[in-house]
Amino acid sequence: MTDLDPIIQTARDWLAQDPDETTRDELDTLIRDAAAGSEIALDELHSRFDTRLAFGTAGLRGRIGAGSARMNRVLVSQAAAGIAAHLLEHEDQPSVVIGYDGRTNSDVFARDTAELMAGAGVRAILFPRALPTPVLAFAVRHLDASAGIMVTASHNPPKDNGYKVYLGHADGGSQIVPPTDGAISDQIDRVARDENVLSLPRSTEFETAPESVVDAYVDATAALLPQGAEPMSVVYTAMHGVGWETFARVLEKAGYPAVTSVPEQQEPDAAFPTVSFPNPEEPGALDLSFALAREVGAELIIANDPDADRMSVAVPDSASPEGYRQLTGNEVGWLLGWDAARRAASEGIENAALACTIVSSPALAAVAKEYGLGFTETLTGFKWVSRVPGLVFGYEEAIGYLVNPDVVRDKDGISAGVAFLAMAAEAKREGVSVAQMLEGFTETFGFFASDQLSVRVTDLSLIGALMAELRSNAPTVLGGVPVSQVDDLKNGSGDLPATDALRFSLEDGSRVMVRPSGTEPKLKYYIDVTSPAEESDRARTVLAGIRSDLEEFSARVTG
Repeated sequence: MTDLDPIIQTARDWLAQDPDETTRDELDTLIRDAAAGSEIALDELHSRFDTRLAFGTAGLRGRIGAGSARMNRVLVSQAAAGIAAHLLEHEDQPSVVIGYDGRTNSDVFARDTAELMAGAGVRAILFPRALPTPVLAFAVRHLDASAGIMVTASHNPPKDNGYKVYLGHADGGSQIVPPTDGAISDQIDRVARDENVLSLPRSTEFETAPESVVDAYVDATAALLPQGAEPMSVVYTAMHGVGWETFARVLEKAGYPAVTSVPEQQEPDAAFPTVSFPNPEEPGALDLSFALAREVGAELIIANDPDADRMSVAVPDSASPEGYRQLTGNEVGWLLGWDAARRAASEGIENAALACTIVSSPALAAVAKEYGLGFTETLTGFKWVSRVPGLVFGYEEAIGYLVNPDVVRDKDGISAGVAFLAMAAEAKREGVSVAQMLEGFTETFGFFASDQLSVRVTDLSLIGALMAELRSNAPTVLGGVPVSQVDDLKNGSGDLPATDALRFSLEDGSRVMVRPSGTEPKLKYYIDVTSPAEESDRARTVLAGIRSDLEEFSARVTG
């Protein structure tokens, strides 16, 4: 009777159009085992076919494998054909530039996309090799393409891959936003429903992007680092990703002394063998960087994530067991934002604005106010930050920074690393360390501190239960401070579109943002406290108390 289960026929239909030998073999085995009565295989088929990876403003992202709920050549082909149809609906002669990183199948997915785009009548331009995501975002604008597609899962686990979409022309190479995501999703669903991907027209008459595109990105990014900048001893890690070649070329173009790269993590490696999770923010991810930095006496550590759109920094700290302290995403954002604000004010840039996401620290607003600049809070994601009018700098606490908006309209870990190095080098020339810059920030703008609490679940319904409890029975006191206001953003707030998030404002100016993660099965709390510089000890106590109260609340709800 098992052979009659509809999920087996669904899997067979998928198998009939799968061009990939690896996923075909994987799926064929599952089908045979399920048909023979294996409940384990049947459950696995349900996990792969009961749902479909949804295409949204973050594109596609998921684990590599056979099935509609996995990343594979069938799903990517459906996405490519759907995007092509959308572009042809809106433009007579559309074009798309396609990039890819060093993850498993990234090059395969990219070539499939190029062939399907060309077959559909879209001018397709494929990157010549694996390159950082920001180079793709740059290329969309540089080549005046209609759109861009980047095959990457950024800092996700090693077995994942993904698919990001950018818009060109008036959108300037920013990531897609509604309603475009919905329109593309509808086209992808149509292809999946009505077409066999093996029958879709393909063509090898696509173009290869010239090296001059990469050269132009390198030139524009090198301009962030002044010639003759103060030399510093720097350790760099690409985290087994694609950042090293481009980062090194930028420094060479700027005439800056070579930095020391972590050799074990320098070249792309889809297995990510030295890290359990290829994200610079994860515990242990920078251990090799710390060891090399101690060996060479580095003054600065710069880390990119695998597709180099994010950047993290660590600085010497004698109080730390590693001898270095990794700055938080907010701390890096404060310093880069402060630097951008000073330059914008000194250059008299009209209508200049700073921006950050709603879950990032309120400190950037204080910087903007001090320098008479505009300030905007956006929803999470650089698709929103990049669209702020007059933007000179934007960031999100998850180590994403937009420092060169006239060149790249997305977070860019290469240009952010170069900009931070330029800022640190100038401070060194003046006898100031990065740690002293942070002290100066507190003296100028007050004390700000942030923390995060993630509640990871295996049962996704618990996330909904937590949000429901927070909405109906919200804490009235956190960290010993009364909650003065709770804003539910599900219907929007001010200029913010609707989103599934809550904002708790406390009487002392502290704030808690709560939202489900967009990429992982967890609920995230973002805690921010602020105080005058001389009351920092009290603020730290409040921060710890808020975290403790939220941990207790979450444990009670999730059991």
